[in-house]
Amino acid sequence: MAGPILYRKRLIPEECVLLKDDMLLYRDEHIIVTSWNTLKPRKDLHHGLSCYYLLEGIKVSRFYREDNSLLYWYCDIVDYDYNAGTDTYIITDLLVDVIVYPDGFVKVVDIDELITAQESGLLTDDMLKKSLLNLNHLLQIIYAGGFENLQAPLSKYVSQ
Repeated sequence: MAGPILYRKRLIPEECVLLKDDMLLYRDEHIIVTSWNTLKPRKDLHHGLSCYYLLEGIKVSRFYREDNSLLYWYCDIVDYDYNAGTDTYIITDLLVDVIVYPDGFVKVVDIDELITAQESGLLTDDMLKKSLLNLNHLLQIIYAGGFENLQAPLSKYVSQ
C-alpha cells in the first residue's frame, strides 16, 4: 500500500527522523496505523504497532517484546504538520506521555520535559497548551473506561 512519508520530530533530544522502515497498515482522514521495529535496539522493546489519532493529537502504540508478548501501551501526545503536495506528515512529540500497563496501571511520564523545553525556547506557549489539553483528553478517555476504543484500530493487526 503506497502511503504517506512520516517523520518523527522530537524536541528533547532535538531531532527529526524519517520513519522509512515503518509499514503503513491503514490510513484515512482521522487515523494512520503503522507497524515498526525499534530504531535503536533495546533489551525490552523489539517492535510495535502505532495508531496516530490526527484530530486528537494522540499516538497510541502497542509495544512488544521480541517474543511478541505485550510490554505495554505507550501513548504519545503529539502535533503534526501535513504537506498534501508531498503526502508528508511531520509528527511532533509534545513530550508528555502516558504508559498503560497490561494490568491497567496508568503512569504519566516526562511532564518535567515540558518545562525544560519551554524554558529553553523549544516549546511555545501554544504547544504547551496543546500538550496539556491533549493529555487531559487522553486521561479522561482512559479514566472513563474508553481506552479499548483507542486500541481498536490496532486490534485487527495483533497476532496473539
